[in-house]
Amino acid sequence: MTPPRLYLLDVEGTIAPVSLVTEQLFPYARKHLADFLTEHFDNAAVQTDLLLLAVESKTETEKGAPRIPDSAGTAYLQSPDFQVRALVYLNWLMESDRKSTALKSLQGKIWKAGFESGELKGTLFPDVPPALARWQSHAQVAIYSSGSTAAQKLLFRHSIYGDLTPRISAYYDTRTGPKNHPASYLAIASATGVLPAEVLFLSDVTRELDPARAAGLQTRLVVREGNAPIDNPNGHATIQSFDSL
Repeated sequence: MTPPRLYLLDVEGTIAPVSLVTEQLFPYARKHLADFLTEHFDNAAVQTDLLLLAVESKTETEKGAPRIPDSAGTAYLQSPDFQVRALVYLNWLMESDRKSTALKSLQGKIWKAGFESGELKGTLFPDVPPALARWQSHAQVAIYSSGSTAAQKLLFRHSIYGDLTPRISAYYDTRTGPKNHPASYLAIASATGVLPAEVLFLSDVTRELDPARAAGLQTRLVVREGNAPIDNPNGHATIQSFDSL
């Protein structure tokens, strides 16, 4: 094993319990989505997310999915029709657990208010803080999650162990590319200035580990309490704690 120069970490089921997302973050975003859009509809960053949402809707292939009609740019954003259709589509995306970049960005903005108010806390596994400190002494540490980079930073800034953002050198989300494409992992290696073989990617699902391995990365399958059972690790070495790394 080549000593890693970059530790690349998934979030849900790897450094944080699955329950953090399914029982805290997702319900919080769903509960506050309508009010957030009403209160922040004129915000430029929110409008950028909504324009991206409209683009994503045009490429939606699933039968029966809600649709947002072709827009005429920002002018259409102000119409009641768009606002209703956007809310319906966003709720459908959440119910379907779709990896929408626009949705993830909006969720991140909603979670920001929750973290800053103290309603939300970043629950991490207890072996995470000492591992970050240990790895940072000789390598880079980066996060790669389908959740937005803004949401990732909130998780570490407002963790139950205090502000851990000084331990993280970079954050990546689906804007870098899908987690099931080898090219995404090559892009991260290039961006951090290391060779693919010098990256150790840690995740709880083989559908992410397989393309990472295809890109030349080292991999570890993380088995945590509360995760879905893994019937076949597909050749990836497994760990139950970061204490061994």
